[in-house]
Amino acid sequence: MRGEATIEVRTDNPGERFEIGAVLHTDPADKGPLTIRDAKMHSGTLLLSFVGVDDRTAVEKLRNVLLLAEIDPTEANVTEDDFHLSQIVGCSVIDSSGRDWGSVVEVLQLPAQDTLVVKSSNREILIPFVRAFVPQVNVQEKIITVTNIEGLL
Repeated sequence: MRGEATIEVRTDNPGERFEIGAVLHTDPADKGPLTIRDAKMHSGTLLLSFVGVDDRTAVEKLRNVLLLAEIDPTEANVTEDDFHLSQIVGCSVIDSSGRDWGSVVEVLQLPAQDTLVVKSSNREILIPFVRAFVPQVNVQEKIITVTNIEGLL
């Protein structure tokens, strides 16, 4: 492996986000931007190489760096269930009876599933972002409807 980094993919569109020539910003910012020189799958793992990052030592300096692609979240809304996670931060969270549980302050991208961090007046509530708990997301009205929330508390 000469200058190739293994990538933990957190996008639904890796073919578009990680195409050759794409410029990715980084977190921390001083590690980038990085331009993709080559991209390939190997045994189910995405391997990327970057312009100017030519050996294992240089790649090792990028360990735990988050790669950020610039996207227009409004272009993602093809269907009702198609939205960017950044569009739900700030959404109000209500249950089917209309009770207000607070608003989404963060979306944790965990290995099992994404999890909504909802801040109410006196606490934070973690809600698995799966249809069983979150049957409806309306990004236009900034409202997320949850069910079975009592079972989470």
